[in-house]
Amino acid sequence: MEAATMAWTAAVVGAGLVYWFVWVMGAAEVKGKRAVDLKMGSITRDKVQDKYTQYWSFFRRPKETATTAASAEKVPAFVDTFYNLVTDIYEWGWGQSFHFSPSLPGRSHRDATRVHEERVADLLGARPGHRLLDVGCGVGGPMRAIAAHSGSDVVGITINEYQVKRARAHNRKAGLDSPRCEVVCGNFLSMPFPDASFDGAYSIEATCHAPRLQDVYGEVYRVLKPGRLYVSYEWVTTPLYHAEDPGHVECVHGIERGDALPGLRRQDEIAAIAKEAGFEVLKEQDLALPPALPWWTRLKMGRIAYWRNSIVIRVLTLLRIAPKGVSEVHEMLYETAQHLTRGGETGIFTPMHMVLLRKPPAAASTEEEAK
Repeated sequence: MEAATMAWTAAVVGAGLVYWFVWVMGAAEVKGKRAVDLKMGSITRDKVQDKYTQYWSFFRRPKETATTAASAEKVPAFVDTFYNLVTDIYEWGWGQSFHFSPSLPGRSHRDATRVHEERVADLLGARPGHRLLDVGCGVGGPMRAIAAHSGSDVVGITINEYQVKRARAHNRKAGLDSPRCEVVCGNFLSMPFPDASFDGAYSIEATCHAPRLQDVYGEVYRVLKPGRLYVSYEWVTTPLYHAEDPGHVECVHGIERGDALPGLRRQDEIAAIAKEAGFEVLKEQDLALPPALPWWTRLKMGRIAYWRNSIVIRVLTLLRIAPKGVSEVHEMLYETAQHLTRGGETGIFTPMHMVLLRKPPAAASTEEEAK
């Protein structure tokens, strides 16, 4: 009798744990995405494995993806595929803001993320009545934080239709839907906005997906009003990176492969590219340098969560609740996290090289003459 009771109790506890981890547990920061909701974006269930294989084949040698015009033209489509594959996993395991931020003493990761985003609004001098552009908005975490903090209206652009739907749903739940926060599906290399139509613009760890940074900066310059500001947080290699060091090369290639990057740029290239696009460079700063605390701490703390989530995903795949291929995507992201951590610890990589740029006021007369 006692053995039967113990077995029954164990079964109930086991079922309760499965229920908790699979059905109750939501995103790391904001509940709303559960393990059973992993859909792999707009990819149909039977195509997830194939799309992952195609993605991995294309980005196997990151530097080669932007060396020819033909391959560079394919990058946006594969970035779209990447975000179909990872968006639900990001929301489930990370939150609604797909970026890093320096750790803050005694503060949660969510607080640190919000402070990092609000810094953008402060740098732009954003205020009520302003219309800002979020270049590469994801599911809109930064957009909502910046709109709430500054009182500005924000328009976000993302290449991924599934992210548009997720962002709009989150905006409604937050009471920040249109016109406070609008989301447009489009390519930031050719944006569907009129010239000189925004009072400010920002990009948070998004322009790294562009084969040529000049093309993104040129588009931002075009849609920004003369005299207005643009802030970008760029993923770059630092002067500590040495191309002759095999360990450094493998680390950087691992970051590029696992994050749909057609090649990381050097830190010392960014200002020159901005000037080439016509901007004035007002400030440059690596926000990851001391006294900032490590941005990769959260990745290291997430190792236990990885094993837990990996088990959950495997069980869901076995039960055919999650589509085949999700485990491979999750494994790719874990391996990428190891490369990102190594890049942060060695100092050869930073995801937050901040540039504050201004479109010259004189551009107004130049644009008038061009008309």
